[in-house]
Amino acid sequence: MADKIKGYLFAVLATLAMANVYVFSKAALNELSLYQFGVYWFGLAILWNLIYAIPAGKIRVARALGIREIRILIVIGIIELIGTTLFFLSIEATTDPAIMSFLQNLVPLFVIIMGVSLLGERFTLIQAIGVAVTLSGAVVTSFTGNVAGEGLFVPGTFYMIASTFFLAANMIISKKYIRKLDPGLLSLNRSIFLFALALVLMITTGESFSISGKALFNSLAGSLLGPFLTAISTYTALKFIEASKSTIIQSSKGLFVILGAWVYFGTIPESFQILGGILTILGVIVLITARDNN
Repeated sequence: MADKIKGYLFAVLATLAMANVYVFSKAALNELSLYQFGVYWFGLAILWNLIYAIPAGKIRVARALGIREIRILIVIGIIELIGTTLFFLSIEATTDPAIMSFLQNLVPLFVIIMGVSLLGERFTLIQAIGVAVTLSGAVVTSFTGNVAGEGLFVPGTFYMIASTFFLAANMIISKKYIRKLDPGLLSLNRSIFLFALALVLMITTGESFSISGKALFNSLAGSLLGPFLTAISTYTALKFIEASKSTIIQSSKGLFVILGAWVYFGTIPESFQILGGILTILGVIVLITARDNN
């Protein structure tokens, strides 16, 4: 029971931290290019991870890694690289990060689909209902409300949908090997891959390393909450509770993003978009509950 309580607490912490990531990353991307953002956001994340890892003796864990574990870290790093890049492209494109946070609830849907297609798991009628509810919620959330306009869906929608596919794959792999790979190591691995890509692209494109104090603050705060605290909390929660229970808790993050975006940017989704977001949460609950009871 003590381990389960720890797992739930870490899942809640990850939810609150991730909710703030949407706000601070959008604030930083309003001023920075994607390459500048990646260098500062993930460069600072490496710093936070090292400050955590060195005193805790986590470096010794990295030294003891075998060839198999290193290969797993590379695979996870590449998947994270693609999924996270798409994630921040969606944040850069959107006008309201709360909408993107609800769309990320498609992750458990892809986890279920991968389980059925790759692992031969059974797909029940209740799960089918959960899929329908989640998808309908995603459509309503991402709808602009203007059929005759230039775009039927809000900017960033397709980036986020693509991102959820890769994040779902990463969740499956991470859960399988979480006992062998320390959460802090997984978090640091993710930040190194993303920082390296952003740095190479920034140098080759001649982007400036000079940024404003406000952009630096948003990157500093967001990198502490996101690539560090969210990543470690999420991976640690997986050590104590099932991924399904952690996912249900984290599916509510959109409600906190609405509040943060309203305070920070003065934006709030349309009422039908909020309703769609709530439908995605309900769909996740139905999906995961049905799978656990299958």
